[in-house]
Amino acid sequence: MPGSIKDKVAIMGVGYTKFGELWDKSQEDLLVEAGYEAFDDAGIEPKDVQAIWVGVFYYFTGLSGCTAVEPLKLFGRPATRVENFCASGMDAFRNACFAVASGVYDIVLACGVEKLMDSGSRGLPGLKDFGHPVYGNASAPAMFALAATRAFHKYEWTKEDLAKVAVKNHYNGAAHPKAHFRREVKIEEVLSAPMIAAPLGRYDCCAMSDGAAALILTRPEIAKQYKHKDDYVLVKGNGLAVETVMPFYKPSFDYLGFPATQKAAQEAYKQAGVKDPRKEISCAEVHDCFTITELLNYEDLGFCKKGEGAELIREGVTAIDGELPVNPSGGLKCFGHPIGASGCRMLVEITKQLQGRADGRQVKDPVLGLAHNLGGPASVASVTILGRT
Repeated sequence: MPGSIKDKVAIMGVGYTKFGELWDKSQEDLLVEAGYEAFDDAGIEPKDVQAIWVGVFYYFTGLSGCTAVEPLKLFGRPATRVENFCASGMDAFRNACFAVASGVYDIVLACGVEKLMDSGSRGLPGLKDFGHPVYGNASAPAMFALAATRAFHKYEWTKEDLAKVAVKNHYNGAAHPKAHFRREVKIEEVLSAPMIAAPLGRYDCCAMSDGAAALILTRPEIAKQYKHKDDYVLVKGNGLAVETVMPFYKPSFDYLGFPATQKAAQEAYKQAGVKDPRKEISCAEVHDCFTITELLNYEDLGFCKKGEGAELIREGVTAIDGELPVNPSGGLKCFGHPIGASGCRMLVEITKQLQGRADGRQVKDPVLGLAHNLGGPASVASVTILGRT
């Protein structure tokens, strides 16, 4: 289709760090670790990279393309810092995809990094700098707690439904060597945890974290000449949508879904030729910043109808052995959310799932995978569809 990047871009190598409280490593250390793992996985040298896009949200992590160029010593090449709320990493990937698909570059690097733990904040730093000039702003948990309260009222969902998301994701994350949290939890533990922003408790919220992830992109005909010539992964589609930065002041916003995700998914499905996401998508890494977000993502991504998100978790549809496994890595619940890195990490996870070499729990024989980022107060979303070669 016109404007589509379907099958024009291949992922030829990936790399990522362990996510967590990485006090002994700087953002430069993290990018070097993720970048060189990706170089090695692709079978290339750093000198082969012709352009770089790096996703970073906070200024204290890095400014400009120098954030990636300096530690990786890729001097003299075009390099761009990409910031788009929590979708920064996947937007960096999106920009890199279009550069390759256009034919301007042969081999490029898309990466993301965030060093949050050194900031000393008890939550996401800087939120007080945004929002209404008089009323200020709510915390991230408080914003999404409103969505949970609304879903409880409208659909009669319960805290047990949210707890099932946490239990599922922690079960998956317990098997992943690079996850921040690697411990299974029981539903009783989730329900009795301290409250953060009612009705969201401790296990309903993802943690702050440090980490980096990187992907090497090229065209399929070039990928056939390198290390993953037989199992490189194809980009089938990518959608990005940006809505109002203040949805809570928009009368039509009902907290029962996120228009940015809905529109980004529609664009990605259109490019990829996906007609029935529930049947065609083999596995998905979705933005579970909060357990309620994952349930609403099911609906926004077309995995079920409005109001049926909780049914998918109750029936085990999104479990690792279910019809459509969601967050087989453990998601943000187990990795935390170093903002610039999360989107790239999700893409690394889906790439490895499609190649049959997942670091954690492997989905059985996946064909199409989906990665989804939701950023800000539901302001921006990116959806990417990847496919097996």
